[in-house]
Amino acid sequence: MSFKPDTPFFLPDHTVISLQGPDAIAFAQAQFMNDVGALTRGQWQWNGWLSAKGRLLALFALLRSEPDRLLAILRGGDAEAVAVQWRRFVFRSKLVVDVASEITVGGVYGEQATTGTAGALACLPLAGEPARALCLFDRPPAPDAEASRHWRLADIAQGLPWLENSQIDTWTPQMLSLDRLAAFSVKKGCYPGQEIVARTHFLGQAKRGLVRLGSTGAMAAGDEVSSDGRALGKVVCAERSDEGWQALAVVPSDRPESLVVGNHAARQLPLLPSCPEPR
Repeated sequence: MSFKPDTPFFLPDHTVISLQGPDAIAFAQAQFMNDVGALTRGQWQWNGWLSAKGRLLALFALLRSEPDRLLAILRGGDAEAVAVQWRRFVFRSKLVVDVASEITVGGVYGEQATTGTAGALACLPLAGEPARALCLFDRPPAPDAEASRHWRLADIAQGLPWLENSQIDTWTPQMLSLDRLAAFSVKKGCYPGQEIVARTHFLGQAKRGLVRLGSTGAMAAGDEVSSDGRALGKVVCAERSDEGWQALAVVPSDRPESLVVGNHAARQLPLLPSCPEPR
């Protein structure tokens, strides 16, 4: 690594929304796609918010920081716009939904990823080598462009997509292979999009999924993935690597081996083990 281990760095594409109040857990349980009720204080999970058609409007790590407070760490998108939309469904529920501008998100590699980072409000350990953790701070750590780039490449390697604005309301949880992250539930009660998610799960109709691609040519969210001139799918997110570019794309499960993004061949790379069960 060309950046320092055990030194937190700012992650500018992550933001935090706070849901706080006596009804925060019940509200999130009714709106989000994972089983929020299973979380105890200090535990976290991958989670998301879906449209009625089962498409992801937001993707986030959800931390129960207090018995009556949840922190949603958004991976891409407009946090203020999401918070405004969530407030529309509060009605008479007793909670406050706000962008937590006093909290910034950072990453850390090395021993502190597993033992805890000094000065962090909370740390969410992630899998992989070297060890890394997603951490929350009340003072922003220094930015490090190279460390942030490697962070996004580690996300891609582990199949952890982020949603740029152009990708919102486009993908179902199964298309993004979020079952690898235990990011949605088919057993809890109703939530927006639940019928689509459950039907796809129980009928085995997930015919498209996430693939990791490498190419010498630049790739960007929304780029077409094709084979022999036939469109197969789209790039979800991408980042420059030391050898060119890497990306996560949604393509058919029975895809051919030879793929093209833009005018460049794209080789299929293995997805590394995903994050351990959140805690």
